Amino acid sequence: QSHLVESGGGSVEPGGSLRLSCTMPGFIYDRNCIGWIRQAPGKERDGVASIYTGDYTTYYADSVKGRFIISLDNALNTVYLTMNNLKPEDTATYYCASMSFHKCARMTTMRGEPADAYAVDYWGIGALVTISS
Repeated sequence: QSHLVESGGGSVEPGGSLRLSCTMPGFIYDRNCIGWIRQAPGKERDGVASIYTGDYTTYYADSVKGRFIISLDNALNTVYLTMNNLKPEDTATYYCASMSFHKCARMTTMRGEPADAYAVDYWGIGALVTISS
């Protein structure tokens, strides 16, 4: 698949909201998975959320469940991560990633893993999200 382009990073106060976008120049394939993975400074990467393009099933890490929403707009070739009630521990660089469908559920359970462990097909360049008062 083509290069993933991320946007929407920035700085917000605790309790605030932010929406990240991940756009592809081509179309989004069925039976694929698009996910968001984050990395805090000095740490490895944690899976955050994913969506299976076959039936739009979504998966979330326990730390963001109920606060973050991943969604897909096929017409715009874009996956969004809407982040609500942001906390300081959400501060990280957020990467979108395209991967095989069978990795969609497991990805959100991964913690402190290097980038290679996620075995993605394509990474975005990352968007920095900073939560502070």
